[in-house]
Amino acid sequence: MTDTRGPQPQYEGYATGPLPGEREPAPGQASGPYHPPQAYSSPAGGTQGGAAAQAARRPRTGARTTPRIRKARLRVAKADPWSVMKVSFLLSIALGICTVVAAAVLWMVMDAMGVFSTVGGTISEATGSNENNGFDLQSFLSLPRVLIFTSVIAVIDVVLATALATLGSFIYNLSAGFVGGIELTLAEDE
Repeated sequence: MTDTRGPQPQYEGYATGPLPGEREPAPGQASGPYHPPQAYSSPAGGTQGGAAAQAARRPRTGARTTPRIRKARLRVAKADPWSVMKVSFLLSIALGICTVVAAAVLWMVMDAMGVFSTVGGTISEATGSNENNGFDLQSFLSLPRVLIFTSVIAVIDVVLATALATLGSFIYNLSAGFVGGIELTLAEDE
């Protein structure tokens, strides 16, 4: 490749030898730094004066006062049903565990406050007779029974949430095929 721009001025800041990792120039070539040709050459005798306008152009010296925020407009065109199913399964398992733990803590707090004994006594008096003590709320709402009921609800929740999220991804893919999907505008914080 040859340089068709003619001789280039030597800059005082450059050393005369090659930089580390560069090859020695061939005997017939100039020993100065490589200057690639312009990708878009200016038209001959352009409206701005061509090379004179290029030489007169100076870079800006002032800094911007407001930071530049980059924005990107993206579109969610497709949701992979397999990945939606995996994520919804894990999230619904976490929600189920939180539900069981919350029910156990709530039962212990209510038992420590005496809610079950007070309400159970009232219900026992209201439903009891001379030969029957009435409905025993404390035995019906014991901790193992409450935890078993909450665990069954949590398992049903895991199955339903996973199935509904996967079905929702299929429906979203069908509707995104017609209307193009959801458009998001993302901005970079600085």
